Amino acid sequence: MPAKELVRPCMDCKDAEAILDTRKRQLCGNCFKRFAGHKVLMRMSKYKMKKANRKTPKLLLPLSLGVSSTVLLHMINDDIERQLAKTFVNVGFELNILVVDPSTILAPDAKYDQAYEAVTKAFPKLTFTRLPFHSVFEYVPDMKEIIQEYAGSKITDDESRSNEDRLTAFRAVISTATSKADLDSVLLTRLVVGYAKGLGCETVIWGDSDTRLAAKTLAGVAKGRGASLTWSVSDGMSPWGVAFDFPLRDLSKPELEQFKSVCDDLSEIIVPDEPISDNVLTKNLSIDELMMRYVRTQGEKYRGVMANVSRTANKLESTTASDDALCPLCGGHVGNVKGNSGVTVANQSSDNYSSKFCYGCMRSRPEATC
Repeated sequence: MPAKELVRPCMDCKDAEAILDTRKRQLCGNCFKRFAGHKVLMRMSKYKMKKANRKTPKLLLPLSLGVSSTVLLHMINDDIERQLAKTFVNVGFELNILVVDPSTILAPDAKYDQAYEAVTKAFPKLTFTRLPFHSVFEYVPDMKEIIQEYAGSKITDDESRSNEDRLTAFRAVISTATSKADLDSVLLTRLVVGYAKGLGCETVIWGDSDTRLAAKTLAGVAKGRGASLTWSVSDGMSPWGVAFDFPLRDLSKPELEQFKSVCDDLSEIIVPDEPISDNVLTKNLSIDELMMRYVRTQGEKYRGVMANVSRTANKLESTTASDDALCPLCGGHVGNVKGNSGVTVANQSSDNYSSKFCYGCMRSRPEATC
């Protein structure tokens, strides 16, 4: 009996019906998963290179339970499973997963508890840790002093209160949506890095797609954090002695959503993004949200242009010396108002607090006038 004629054959295997269109190619589900997974595994292959007297590197993957970081976890776990099934195993690294409980950042929501329980069951061989957002006080020992210097007279940090109440009080003095989102991003990074260092991890692998990296690049420049792009969206060493890596930088957010659509086992462990509402006033959105909306909408029309944003940022190199002063909050370089080239600057005013922070952090301070 002749084989059934395919209406839209997959352009790779030619044996199955194509169900997805990506980069002007028509692929079946299995070929698309192979295509996307190869992009990630090529970037992860550097951790499998065997060197004499080299300890197995420890990697930390911060998991937000969203589509991007969860798809990254799924791809890496699949590769680990394949390696373990071989006679000569070459996993090459030890993977740890950290979930900073989104319910302690946003409004409490039971769906995060359900997703966390589901993800730990889906990947039983991996090590998961769940921390509340206010754990930043535990993993960043000097956070009390940083908060006091940053907020100035707007807050007095009372160590007799719970860490949750202390962090809530600190975040409450930040007025604008952009400043709140910016501060939360910085604190989240500090918590992840603090936990990674405590665990002995040499690298944090972030689940940021090239869509997310492009939005972060544009937002970083708009917020006065251009100098931090050399590590906040680029593969390399961060100011805290832990390397940052972005294995999803060759895949867009829509492609990761396509990957999710052909993996039935991911539907229960991903918390879907909130739909973008057209009724929200622009003034109520943070710069980060505005840039993400822009990149998502324009990326559908000009994917190559948006991809080049993150690729260009990944080629940037820091021109500052290793002994330059660093911002105690975000780790960015603190420079002078004049005479700098490409360095995030701080306004040297009479305010004793201002001179200690970079320009980007100063702009987010309570009642900042810069």
